[in-house]
Amino acid sequence: MKTNACRILDELGLRYEAVEYAVDEDELGAEVVALKMNMPLEQVFKTLVVRGDRSGVLLVVVPGSSEVSLKKLSLCTGNKRVELVDLKEIQPLTGYVRGGVSPLGTRKKYPVVIDEIAQAFDKISISAGVRGAQLLLRPQDLIAAAEAQVCDVTQ
Repeated sequence: MKTNACRILDELGLRYEAVEYAVDEDELGAEVVALKMNMPLEQVFKTLVVRGDRSGVLLVVVPGSSEVSLKKLSLCTGNKRVELVDLKEIQPLTGYVRGGVSPLGTRKKYPVVIDEIAQAFDKISISAGVRGAQLLLRPQDLIAAAEAQVCDVTQ
């Protein structure tokens, strides 16, 4: 399986492990992914699509065990206000479906913000860009590949 996210990491010469698992369309949450990956929930990161009043669309990557703080995200990104985009906008904006949004390889390149807690782990898991596939990689490699800003953005 090669996704756009895999191709980007390959092009940059960054190491990762792609792991596939059986997906249940009714259970797409990080909790289920963590169980199937046999990983702690705090190491399985989810990618949320948000829109800032100044920046436009952003991708924010936070642990599955946490919720994004829109106030902290606003401060970090120089926006007065940010909000989650409507579910129906996710695929047209990113090219990915809900439950398969990766911070790498979106239809258009968007700014990426990764919660600083990612740096506490040797490896984290992110979506490979399709439901039922995750990438295990070093947080610093994700930060480099996504050209991401790192901030405390969780509640």
